[in-house]
Amino acid sequence: MPDPATQPPASAPGAASPWVVFLVFLRLGLTSFGGPVAHLGYFRAELVERRRWLTDAAYADLVALCQFLPGPASSQVGLGLGMHRAGPLGALAAWAGFTLPSALALALAALGVAALDPGGDSGWLRGLKIVAAAVVAQAVWGMARTLAPDRPRATLALAAAALVLVWPLTGLPLVVGQLVPIAVGALVGWMLFRGEPATDADHLHVGLSRRAGASCLAGLAVLLVALPLLAAATAEPAVRLVDGMVRAGSLVFGGGHVVLPLLQAEVVPTGLVDREAFLAGYGLAQAVPGPLFTLSSFLGAAAGGTVLASLALAALATVAIFVPAALLLFGALPFWGALRQAPAARAALTGVNAAVVGLLLAAFYDPVFVSAVDAPIHVALGLAAFLALHIWTAPPWLVVLGGAGLAGAVL
Repeated sequence: MPDPATQPPASAPGAASPWVVFLVFLRLGLTSFGGPVAHLGYFRAELVERRRWLTDAAYADLVALCQFLPGPASSQVGLGLGMHRAGPLGALAAWAGFTLPSALALALAALGVAALDPGGDSGWLRGLKIVAAAVVAQAVWGMARTLAPDRPRATLALAAAALVLVWPLTGLPLVVGQLVPIAVGALVGWMLFRGEPATDADHLHVGLSRRAGASCLAGLAVLLVALPLLAAATAEPAVRLVDGMVRAGSLVFGGGHVVLPLLQAEVVPTGLVDREAFLAGYGLAQAVPGPLFTLSSFLGAAAGGTVLASLALAALATVAIFVPAALLLFGALPFWGALRQAPAARAALTGVNAAVVGLLLAAFYDPVFVSAVDAPIHVALGLAAFLALHIWTAPPWLVVLGGAGLAGAVL
């Protein structure tokens, strides 16, 4: 594997058409199993390692920002990558490509057109989990080489991982355990790395002004105020559904699974979806690639009557739950980009980047590794997937298909 330091710089931002971005993210949306942390690994393998759309430092900066914001972190990272590569249409293309496969599968499942068995531990499903573990392991390894190459940053990364792993013992909310290591990384970076200059390649180029960012944040505030008033003034199920999805998408910290109680509170007590259908949708969402937030597609379709009404509500719910994530990201990015120009901020982000490596390392262990590997044959399959990805540089989608097929045959 070539040393990242000797490779050519990442290609220029804005150098791809929205159609190319859509096709790249469509393939990721069809093959990215394993949850948000695994998605970040797939993104890095495809866009940083293979296509070199941006540097590890720029990617880590984006991941760090999305860890601070409410919403689905992997989808927000995808939106940022699409914006970096092809502007606003690129962001839309990235979101559509990554989201549509699972959204469509879950909407059809709610109509009884698709049938999956998420309750069992079938061989192919176990294989997908093992491949996801290998993808995350490769991401941790590669990011550690570039973002934690020396003793201070390696120590910071391992300390962040240890803090996340022992955080449940404190009894404090788990989301706080994700934010504290980033804050500590920023503080340590500010103290230790103020002499290190940043290059232009380390920046994520998004082409948004501060005025545009402020407009995005104002638009989200209007939605959060207007939609509850509109829902209270009308008995229209579509309005209540959109209101619930926007509110859930605005309040979630800590990953996709945290949205479940919020969604249940929005659709079950109100009678939009019964409890059994909600649980069935959650189970199905575990067996499809892409973001867990596309459970909203299942809930929207389940709330409909006719086929056309169900599909329309599924589309509304899917868009509504992701709108806050997009508005928050695009509202924050212009200010984030300006902030990181300051020498003190660049030093802090050096520490944050090392802490992000630690967060990924902790997530590689739990939940990715512990949920996928519990037998020697699983370790063997995981090592084979890691070899294909890291040494033979096989495309992640090919490793996903091969891993699922092989595991289905031998497990």
